Amino acid sequence: MENLGYAAILGQVVQQFVPVWIALVVTFLVSISFKRKLGLYGKLFDSPVGMIGFGIVMFWVFTAIFANQIITFDPLAQFSGMKNKPLGTVLANAEDGQFGWFLLGGDHLARDVFSRMVMGAREVLKIAPAATLFAFMVGITIGVPAGYFGGWLDTVLSFLANLVLAFPVILLFYLLVTPEIRETGIPVVLAALLFLFPIVFLCVLFNARFFTDPPKRNLYVGIVLVIGLWAYSGLAFNMDPLNDVVSWVWFSVAGQDTVVSGGVAALDAAVGAEIDSTKQVTRPLLFDDVWSMSPNMLNVFVSVVFVNAPTVFRIVRGIVMDLKARDYVAAGQTRGEGPWYIMLWEILPNARGPLIVDFCLRIGYTTILLGTLGFFGLGVAPDSPDWGSTIDDGRKTLTLFPHAALAPALALMSLVLGLNLLADGLREESLRD
Repeated sequence: MENLGYAAILGQVVQQFVPVWIALVVTFLVSISFKRKLGLYGKLFDSPVGMIGFGIVMFWVFTAIFANQIITFDPLAQFSGMKNKPLGTVLANAEDGQFGWFLLGGDHLARDVFSRMVMGAREVLKIAPAATLFAFMVGITIGVPAGYFGGWLDTVLSFLANLVLAFPVILLFYLLVTPEIRETGIPVVLAALLFLFPIVFLCVLFNARFFTDPPKRNLYVGIVLVIGLWAYSGLAFNMDPLNDVVSWVWFSVAGQDTVVSGGVAALDAAVGAEIDSTKQVTRPLLFDDVWSMSPNMLNVFVSVVFVNAPTVFRIVRGIVMDLKARDYVAAGQTRGEGPWYIMLWEILPNARGPLIVDFCLRIGYTTILLGTLGFFGLGVAPDSPDWGSTIDDGRKTLTLFPHAALAPALALMSLVLGLNLLADGLREESLRD
């Protein structure tokens, strides 16, 4: 085999992304066919700018989903003779069935740049949207009552938000993920506080909506509490009650008298120490780490929520202060509707346009923040293929071998550009709404 030319490299790259192209075509065809029934999302396809932004964003979303099918090599593997190799270099000593080229070259540790760029999309997108959503839950939960009730509640919450916003964002983000802060336990305390807000928000939401229908209210609130507290215990404290139950049952079935606590990991340790020599013990994987987050990811996740929530609070507060003077709010008060029903089911739906736009923009800001953290080697594993870490790795040889840094940098830029274009398209359509 020979090294590939630029045209051949482009063709191979396009071929590797076939699952993404298929998913994009199906998504666009279905969305355009039913756009008149899809509300604001459907109207997005009347905006060329919005469609372009949506296409770019979904390209990276599908790339993250199908990353295992797209990559050509293990993104963490190192290959002899491939250090700092240029684009399209033939893999030295390739084995049968192995992909033959490093499409975007090799980095300074002889790893495949293409595979690391692709897998980096998954690393970014498994944090940025979810963390931004949690930040919105926190900001909405405290911003809506602050704007509606005003008074001392508004004063106290606004002071706390301004206190957080007084710190430079990058510096605050940097401090929250440093090892010294991690050792103090502050991220766990923040997680215990911030992760309660989605549960509180959903409980108040359903209670306000079905207050006059107790059976439905109790059902929905009960579901939220069961699932929410289950997720809360796993995400905030890495203590999954269901895993403990499964561990106890399975260890008992194995014929042991000792009770194992601490979840599946503790069961594995106990089984490995006492049972392997005599019995084969299996357990259902359905309950293995359903809700869990590594310490590094928890620090990054909590930091994103903590940094973004005050800004969301101020946006929501301002919108609610404007909308609470509208006629439909006065009509709801005249009908005897409670304040929480008016806030969450009258005012909040009418604020969805600006909030959706800000949500898209904030995912872009979060993506940049995550890239910045990775660039400084904070909050992620040293060998992580996330774009920030990959750019930092490529920076060390930028003047001689720029491809290792340019590929993830262009990927990061394109995702943020797509989110900005998507936000512009949503803004156009929300103004027409």
